[in-house]
Amino acid sequence: MKGQSAFVQRVHTPSFNLQSFSVVAHAAWARLVRWQMLHRQRQQLAALSDEMLKDIGRSRADVEAEVSRPFWDDPLRRR
Repeated sequence: MKGQSAFVQRVHTPSFNLQSFSVVAHAAWARLVRWQMLHRQRQQLAALSDEMLKDIGRSRADVEAEVSRPFWDDPLRRR
């Protein structure tokens, strides 16, 4: 019975460690940086002139649709 109590104690011990926290914190930081980058790129796109937009094959309507998206709406994120 002595061995069983040690087993039960280990099973109920929380599985928190610094490495798992570090992985979660890094992922959260990377997501925040990506959101900031998306916001900045959309603002830069909105600042382009109509002539510049024509050069890259986009219209003002395309830009308005892109700029109106929320910052967390990442077109490259896999769903």
